[in-house]
Amino acid sequence: LNRDLRIHDHPALAAACAGAEAVVPLFVFDERLLSSPRASPNLIRFLHESLAAQGQALQDVGGRLVVRRGAPVAETLRMASETGAKVVYASRDVSSGALAREAALSRACAEAGIGLALQPGVTVVPADEPRTTTGGTYRVFTPFWRAWEAVPRRPLAPAPARVTLPPVALAGELPALETLTTGPFSPDPQTGGEPAARRLLAMALEHVLPRYGTQHDTLAGNTSSRLSAALHFGCVSPLEVEQAARDVAGSEAFVRQLAWRDFHHHTTLSFPSIGHEDLRPRGTRWQRDDDELDAWREGLTGYPIVDAGMRQLLQEGWLPGRARMIVATFLTKHLGHDWREGERHFARWLIDGDVANNAANWQWVAGTGSDTRPGRILNPLRQAERFDRDGEYVRRYLPELAHLDRRVIHTPWLLPADERGSLGYPDRLVDHEVAAAAFRLRGVTGSSTRASEGSLSATKR
Repeated sequence: LNRDLRIHDHPALAAACAGAEAVVPLFVFDERLLSSPRASPNLIRFLHESLAAQGQALQDVGGRLVVRRGAPVAETLRMASETGAKVVYASRDVSSGALAREAALSRACAEAGIGLALQPGVTVVPADEPRTTTGGTYRVFTPFWRAWEAVPRRPLAPAPARVTLPPVALAGELPALETLTTGPFSPDPQTGGEPAARRLLAMALEHVLPRYGTQHDTLAGNTSSRLSAALHFGCVSPLEVEQAARDVAGSEAFVRQLAWRDFHHHTTLSFPSIGHEDLRPRGTRWQRDDDELDAWREGLTGYPIVDAGMRQLLQEGWLPGRARMIVATFLTKHLGHDWREGERHFARWLIDGDVANNAANWQWVAGTGSDTRPGRILNPLRQAERFDRDGEYVRRYLPELAHLDRRVIHTPWLLPADERGSLGYPDRLVDHEVAAAAFRLRGVTGSSTRASEGSLSATKR
């Protein structure tokens, strides 16, 4: 098992059960990844909960989840040797680490005389599809979307009625969470596992998708499916989600988001270094100011709509897509910081810290990715007016501003000095218009973006 922790529409599991008399469901905790600075405690906790749920689901059909720690390829081959396995089944993936692991596993299986059957399932359509008319990779979303819609879908794989283990003693239980990570954790995260994911899907189909096209960017409402972490860990099949969504009237905007997810995986497969290299270098001169970076991380920039997003990230390990765009734009195009700093911070806290989606979205916002308008800059006040008009989202995550009315909650710097001082809330790090102009010049001048008095009527989206 890679990141496909479910039994419904699991092509690798279904193929293994159909092709063999006995099956060993195996998950290996990669010690190298557990000790990485990028190992998110939130993500590991969600993974741990998902594995516990997977173990119960397999037990319900007569099987068992076998867990090992170590090097994934070595542990997989060791298990194959212990059980006399003839074939290893796994799901294909797209990140540089996943591709290297698949290549190493292919070599090791060939040397051991064991078959390797890599299956789809991480995306709606295989990540190497669709192709351009010349056989290449799509670099822009809209033509990808049109071609993606025309790709034939595979049939959903049935959940196994029975999983039969081989007649050997299998060691390996799910380790305690505290042996995998010590935190700190977000205090209000989602719960991992296929049962929780299927409940979320059912609620989304009934309550979210019918109004998704008009309301999914509204920050204060329950207008997101919140399925991103479940999709990342394969607690629910993206193809099953897509097919169920198409039965809901008005769901095209939601299906389009699934296509964006596939597009980012499609891009990452052809550019595996997307997590640390610019997809489209623009020659931008990034700045570095540790105090500003810390203020952004902690939700202390002085822009309530930005700070509410950053504090939600710390509190829940998750952010709605609109909030991600707002806070990412602020870091890269207002403060002028390298998108990689933001990507690393998100990877540290997100429960859905997918390499393909996290890095590709950061690059899209920063102007180094697939966006055809790399110079776009979101005005945080315009974003607040459109997507948190009454200030409900800000009040939820910034208790120090909860008493302010809608006229000033997004512009506390306009309050009288004595009232501002009593808030316990910082002044703006930058002025929007000055920062936007400086970003456009930075490739040539490296201009400062320090706050000054000025209008706030800049780029709108």
